[in-house]
Amino acid sequence: MAEVHSAPRVAPIEGLADALRAALGDAVLAVSEAHFEMSIGVTREALADVMVTLRDQFAYQQLMEIAGVDYPERAERFEVCYHLLSVTKNHRLRVKVRTDEDHAVPTVTHLWPVAGWLEREVFDMYGVLFEGNTDLRRILTDYGFKGHPFRKDFPLTGYVELRYSEELKRVVYQPVQLAQDFRSFDFMSPWEGARYVLPGDEKAHGQAPGAPTPVAAPPPPPNAAEKPAPTTVTPKTTEKPEQTGAGEPANKEAAKRSRTKKAEAETVKPEKPARARKATPTGDAPAKAPRARKPKAPEGES
Repeated sequence: MAEVHSAPRVAPIEGLADALRAALGDAVLAVSEAHFEMSIGVTREALADVMVTLRDQFAYQQLMEIAGVDYPERAERFEVCYHLLSVTKNHRLRVKVRTDEDHAVPTVTHLWPVAGWLEREVFDMYGVLFEGNTDLRRILTDYGFKGHPFRKDFPLTGYVELRYSEELKRVVYQPVQLAQDFRSFDFMSPWEGARYVLPGDEKAHGQAPGAPTPVAAPPPPPNAAEKPAPTTVTPKTTEKPEQTGAGEPANKEAAKRSRTKKAEAETVKPEKPARARKATPTGDAPAKAPRARKPKAPEGES
């Protein structure tokens, strides 16, 4: 079964490798194809002419990226990779050149102006020089930075660290100071019988050095018959008004108010005498005749 790469597949171009060898001649050192992608290695001195040919004759119009790789075991430890894209053919091509710290790589800024920043990045991270780049300076690290961080021999902690000085009221550099010394790590697995005491084993007694003894299983729970009867909790109630639950002073005050209200309820207030009503006329006494009203005179008469 063929190996499939996770990147989107780019359809290969039949006969492209032979066409590149014929057009570039002795400048081609190697041609390889893997994961549906083609890479060619060219000589460092012929890089600029190779790029012109690829752009004009093979329609690789765009320079997408310049990346660096460090192989410290090689005589020419650095490998500079140019990623080209053909918009019309929908195809990508990778061009590689090798160099070291002393030999510069020809610039391609006259072909693709974007190469100015890309070459500065490779110079900053790896220290690769580019001949013809008029603005070859650091782009990612700070001013005065020493070393090139992407080299395999660059320490992970760096050489200097940055901090703010309260005395000078500015940012200063100082040599790296680690909070603790480097420790010697023993990568032997303790489960394979390492003959040393693990951290925490010094607290155990009667145990052989090496892998810790497995922890004993907890005892089984007691039977249900042996379980003590659950204690019943009596809810707290206030049967009397003076039981406030707020302490003895509050209880005394509540009891005093309760006795006062009880005494007032037992005191009987005298009833007011009933108001006498006027006698109503009976059949023996004649009733008072109603008062006759004078008729109202019509308007116009006096």
